[in-house]
Amino acid sequence: MTISVEKTDDLEVATRLPSDAPLLRVRDLHVTFDSERGPVHAVRGVDFDLRRGETLAIVGESGSGKSTTALALTRMLPAAGRVTGGSVLLDGGAAGPLDLATASERDLRAVRGARIGMIFQDPMTSLNPYLSVKRQMTEVLEVHRGMSEDAATKAAIDLLDVVQIPEAKRRVNMFPHEFSGGMRQRVMIAMALLCEPELLIADEPTTALDVTVQAQILDLLGRLKRDTGMAIALITHDLGVIAGLADRVMVMYAGEIMERADVRPLFKSPQHPYTHGLLRSMPRLDEHRANRLQTIGGQPP
Repeated sequence: MTISVEKTDDLEVATRLPSDAPLLRVRDLHVTFDSERGPVHAVRGVDFDLRRGETLAIVGESGSGKSTTALALTRMLPAAGRVTGGSVLLDGGAAGPLDLATASERDLRAVRGARIGMIFQDPMTSLNPYLSVKRQMTEVLEVHRGMSEDAATKAAIDLLDVVQIPEAKRRVNMFPHEFSGGMRQRVMIAMALLCEPELLIADEPTTALDVTVQAQILDLLGRLKRDTGMAIALITHDLGVIAGLADRVMVMYAGEIMERADVRPLFKSPQHPYTHGLLRSMPRLDEHRANRLQTIGGQPP
């Protein structure tokens, strides 16, 4: 058993967590953005658990709050955004959980890129165009693992091999613009995995990729999860992406959770009208081409 201490108004309550506690426990998460018209509540009361070796897909249309939820887990929100409530408890073993919602910047820097890896939404702009792939990858290992440049370079090349970058030893010295979109996404995955994170947050990892490369990336993520036992939080608006990768699904709209379920029951029998609408809006191979795609009226507030 491990002990965590949760603060109430003026009382500290010791809470016992079982040894098989989830890797990540999110409770009543709220995120607010300041705007000229006043505060915008982008995430409102989100709760979920994520266990080791599990993939949780967070789905919803654009503006539903799924990417904001992902960024809030490690407090990497834009300048106007802030976590205004709730807790994000990362299991710390015998030391007890670390609340990322209130942790110091020093503690967050120790977690980002080390225990939690992140694949950002756009591989075209997420890599620094002025630095070689080698420099961007080795810096992570030098900072978090204290590796020498030679050791870090070898580790970077090994991971580029794992994500199936051809001629990794030569291409590690290249710059981002010399890679295709799919290859850049593979580089991003390799960078996120450098420190063998316990949790990988993948924000729209297949955006702007053709269907062949998309399938390869999803297959790669599934294989890495099986090989390493890491947990994955997969952010996507594409329900087709989650069918073969996710264990559980959380459907969001307007910053709130509409439905959560294991992946197969959700596809077979969605319980919420919004989830049903999302599924109906997907093109199907067994439908007549003359049929119009179903749409969901309105837009998120």
